[in-house]
Amino acid sequence: MLALPVAPGGEGGATAADAVSGLLVMYCVIRLVRERRRPLTRTAAVILAMPVAGLAVAALGAASPGAGLTGFGRYLQIFVLVPAAVVLLLRDRRDFRLLVWAFVALALWQGAIGVHQYATGTGASYMGEEIRAVGTFGAADVMGMATVVAFGLVCAVGTALGTGPARQRAVAAACALTLLAPLALSFSRGAWIATAVTVAAQLALAGMRRALRVGLAVVAVAVVLVGGVGVGTAMLQERITSITQVTDAPDRSVTDRYTMWAAAVGMWREHPAAGVGLKGFPEHRDGHASLALSSGSDTEGAGAAFRRQPLLSPHNMYLLVLSEQGLIGLLALAGSWLALLVCALRGLVRVRRRDPAGAAPGGGPGSGHGLDCALVSCGLLIWQLVDFAYGDIGGPSTVLTAVCFGLVAWWALMDPASAAPSAVAAGPGGAAVRPGVTVGPFGGAAAR
Repeated sequence: MLALPVAPGGEGGATAADAVSGLLVMYCVIRLVRERRRPLTRTAAVILAMPVAGLAVAALGAASPGAGLTGFGRYLQIFVLVPAAVVLLLRDRRDFRLLVWAFVALALWQGAIGVHQYATGTGASYMGEEIRAVGTFGAADVMGMATVVAFGLVCAVGTALGTGPARQRAVAAACALTLLAPLALSFSRGAWIATAVTVAAQLALAGMRRALRVGLAVVAVAVVLVGGVGVGTAMLQERITSITQVTDAPDRSVTDRYTMWAAAVGMWREHPAAGVGLKGFPEHRDGHASLALSSGSDTEGAGAAFRRQPLLSPHNMYLLVLSEQGLIGLLALAGSWLALLVCALRGLVRVRRRDPAGAAPGGGPGSGHGLDCALVSCGLLIWQLVDFAYGDIGGPSTVLTAVCFGLVAWWALMDPASAAPSAVAAGPGGAAVRPGVTVGPFGGAAAR
């Protein structure tokens, strides 16, 4: 559904992708009721449900019951319900890899549209020219395509660094290189920083020798393209240079962001425990922001007319949660993310200890101990946690964030025994089962 164009003027409301995510959750609930069993381990249930406590407290403190219920439902969708449904419905690493390649395909589609927008001058307005690549998300959600392309690039890099078939790794590497162009043309500094940090982390986690080799190759190619051939427009080079000027000579967007960050901190100081309530940042913004804050940002292009976009969030997920949910909400939500990161890294260490080569004999799509799955999972979570320092949830692409958290949670919280197909027998349909157990519809094992 995210491959379809967003209806003009429909930003801010539910989209087709949100509707499908709701159907996904409903289908999962029906399956659970029919099976009448507990599908998650206690640890998985606690980690996935941690944000609920802070959300409930913040919903009670909202300015109106409608705002509280709307915010509560949105946060539950993104950080609890959809991730849990993905965890329950993924059966094995083949399902995981299928979803990973779906991320890459969506990124290539959106990236192709973005490059066409830049080449033909039909993108969103940037510096007076309609050249900003935004894909099908339109000028109202300039971060949408950048997020999708970055997710696809991270998935491609993780797959390329894995130990699957050589042809598959070569295709993944080619996809990653292809996605660099639309990511650059998105002019999103936050996405650039998050992607650079994530790819560096993936290289380091895959092995320091490989990281050094790839790093030297990237530096050499960059020197040739930028220094020798002169690849990169003046606007792109200026945008890259502006990253180092966010403190000395910040532009208008950076100044607005700093001002909103200060406003969010001011809200938290007045309500340190539970914040100002869900959906409360816009109402309290003007009372805590300085005169440096502009009235909004200008959006135009990509098929949309000129519009003044109001600034309704601090563009920092941690400060948004801190201001609206207080310390209770931030500790609950960030604690869940930190637990997922620790469990995902433990799974990566377990994979590398089991087989330093990372693959079982055969090299088929279901073989190996999942090094590619580990690198993709850790990469997606690292990207999201870094990007949350420059952005927050909002827009049609947010539902993809929920699926990412589901992928990460599946790898981090699944049964360790299921991560080693060589230690189990193959059941019906290629499912891996241990002797004396049968496999349920959600990939869980039930004793006969």
